[in-house]
Amino acid sequence: MVRIAVYGKGGIGKSTTVSNLSAALAERGIRVMQIGCDPKADSTALLRGGEPMKTVLELVRERGNAFELGDMIREGFGGVVCAEAGGPSPGTGCAGRGIIAALEKLKEKGAYEIAKPEVVFYDVLGDVVCGGFTMPMRPGYAQHVFVVTSGENMSIHAAANIAVAVEGFGNRGYADFAGLILNRRNVKNEEEKVEELARDIGSKIVGTLSRSDTVLEAEERGKTVIEAFPESEMAAEYRALADRVIEAAGGIG
Repeated sequence: MVRIAVYGKGGIGKSTTVSNLSAALAERGIRVMQIGCDPKADSTALLRGGEPMKTVLELVRERGNAFELGDMIREGFGGVVCAEAGGPSPGTGCAGRGIIAALEKLKEKGAYEIAKPEVVFYDVLGDVVCGGFTMPMRPGYAQHVFVVTSGENMSIHAAANIAVAVEGFGNRGYADFAGLILNRRNVKNEEEKVEELARDIGSKIVGTLSRSDTVLEAEERGKTVIEAFPESEMAAEYRALADRVIEAAGGIG
């Protein structure tokens, strides 16, 4: 089982990217699980046609421990197993602690043994790299960390912070930093800026995605590009990126 955590600054297109990677692998018959670790709980929406689902933390608040794995997961496009950690009620609790509780509950309910995914994606907010937001990096969860970034200064800053966090945990058996994914915003000298970041953190750009209206059109339909426009150039870009991500993670099986 390949376990991958994808981080990135809010609004950078991280969840869209992860959902399209999941869809690209699923259409090949690979068993994929995607776990949203953002309090907004919208990571898997494009895989489920926008259909709402209960988050793990909502179930815990409503039922304590009186629920099963089937209450926490939904099947999305191509059979992708979808789960959303969720967050605390507004004004109460800590989102980071919520992620810890949600991931522990998924493991306790046998998520990996029952769903038997070949690839697991943890989709994690990257503006904060402390407490529970580092949970997916810890032993027993993700093995590899990728960061989605653009050439915008705040996005690069967030990516650098995540790289520092991963390096700081290096002697504890946490996930390794596997590379950057450039999601273009067409800012000045974008590729050069991200290449410089990669050199500074001793990493590489694993793949690049174009800025395209096709992505927005698919989102308006509540679908991934892979599902909505399977013959498009963007679908081909996501499929190619999926190959590079899996290769950088050491392959499947």
